[in-house]
Amino acid sequence: MAITAKDVQALRQSTGVGMMDAKKALEATNGDMEAATQWLRVQGLASAAKRAEREAGEGAVSVVRDGNVAAIVEMKCETDFVAKSEEFVTLVDEIAARVAAEGEGAVAQFQDQIETMLTTLKENISVGRVHRLAAGDGEVVETYIHQQSGRGVNAVAVVLKGGDVEMAHEICVHIAFAKPQFLKRDDVPSDQVEAERKTVEEISRNEGKPEAALPKIIEGRLNGWFKERVLLEQSYVKDEKQSIEAFLNGATIVAYAQVVVGG
Repeated sequence: MAITAKDVQALRQSTGVGMMDAKKALEATNGDMEAATQWLRVQGLASAAKRAEREAGEGAVSVVRDGNVAAIVEMKCETDFVAKSEEFVTLVDEIAARVAAEGEGAVAQFQDQIETMLTTLKENISVGRVHRLAAGDGEVVETYIHQQSGRGVNAVAVVLKGGDVEMAHEICVHIAFAKPQFLKRDDVPSDQVEAERKTVEEISRNEGKPEAALPKIIEGRLNGWFKERVLLEQSYVKDEKQSIEAFLNGATIVAYAQVVVGG
């Protein structure tokens, strides 16, 4: 019986195995889908689909700078044992390099390798967050990565205009430590701002603050909330007397990306 690509795909979807294993199983059972599934079970390959339901809270992240481009790629798994393995770390590095060179769509080229690893390492493994930043004319791109037990766990990329690579690096280090959620205040969703405004107003009223003083108190607390989340308003980690915007001294952060494993 001729084995079609459709048959292989159907078996892959039902069992979670890689393309080559699905084809091998169908060839071994003359195209019988049920028998092929049993064959995979006997070979210990058909448990991948069940693994896909398990939480992948561990992983590794890689950042690659290639000329005026930087790429960050996260790979997720279930245990730090797998996350620290040479095979796992090497693959995420390869994917990041390819994304830097070709774009985010390059991730698809590694699907078969990921599925094979999923089978051999017997964990839920997948590509997580992917970012690619490119610097234009008059801009620089820089990266930073914090490593733990031989794998990247906190990666940052920044595109800066009007500043040099050294300044961009300092911004990367700050982001790695401070973990901002937004670049500027205008980027914060209005519903989040309104919800926080209502919360701090309620807190202030419960504290018995004078009615006339409430507007100023609420704005002050809201400004503190922004300062925790907005990169330009955060205190620079190496000099908390100045904000990141002041540290930039006229330079502009065009874009940034951060991926923290488990975050």
